[in-house]
Amino acid sequence: MISKLRIYPGHIFAALLILALVVMDRSVDDWGTLSNGFGNLVSFFHDSLWPPDWSVLEPRGWPECTASSAVDFTCSTAWIGMIETLQIAFVSTILAMTISLPLALLAAKNVGTFRTSVVIRFILAAFRSLPSLIWAIFFVILIGFGTISGIFAMTIYSIGYLGKLQYEAIEGMNSLPMEAADAAGLSRFEKAIHVVIPESANDLISQVIFMFEYNVRHGSIIGVVGAGGIGYYIERSLFFLAYDEVLAYLIIIFAVVIVIDFISVYARSFFNDDRNAVKRPSWKAFFTGHD
Repeated sequence: MISKLRIYPGHIFAALLILALVVMDRSVDDWGTLSNGFGNLVSFFHDSLWPPDWSVLEPRGWPECTASSAVDFTCSTAWIGMIETLQIAFVSTILAMTISLPLALLAAKNVGTFRTSVVIRFILAAFRSLPSLIWAIFFVILIGFGTISGIFAMTIYSIGYLGKLQYEAIEGMNSLPMEAADAAGLSRFEKAIHVVIPESANDLISQVIFMFEYNVRHGSIIGVVGAGGIGYYIERSLFFLAYDEVLAYLIIIFAVVIVIDFISVYARSFFNDDRNAVKRPSWKAFFTGHD
């Protein structure tokens, strides 16, 4: 009697890793081009990047700074750019949440009709098919340079990204409340308002917090094409080959993102449902299927 073949997650992971290495090997024409890569990186780091130019924290020359000496840094390009980035991320996240939730309800197969679900999913896929940087270029051409172009660009992309997360969370909710709503004769709208949103609230709020964190990272880039934020000042420094200034901006972005990471993790902890928490598997169990 032939025993049933058992496939463990670790085996699938190992097979995918081997496949990825094979594909990478066939994608590289000449591995010799990497021989001097590390040396070039070290030279570039010492000659152009280090030490970072912290003059980006000093008041900018124009327009003239009117802040008191204690808060002069609020007139610096780093402060102004980072605040613009946070504003773009916040506004675009709130606008995207407002628009994406109704769309997600229509896209979820356990709430909307099949035809509506297909159409809405197509729209959401179209919104996220282009990266936020491309949307930023489009709105800069359409509207002009500035923060408003960045807000529109991040909002469009966030609707597609957040909408997908939301309808997947809605489809993954427990089916018992939906069955009870059907038995009670509730309409689709009533089910969405009184059952779906309350039951999925933890996941939906957690996803919005994650989206804000994500938008802060990407909002730092869209300024490169003139859509506002700290990316504008990074692009200007790159134009003048001031790589030490670029490094200073990147360190500031990294520090802000780390702070937001800690805040978002803490905030999401209030909305994560741990009632069905299970024991974390060991690495041995992952690869072998045995504890």
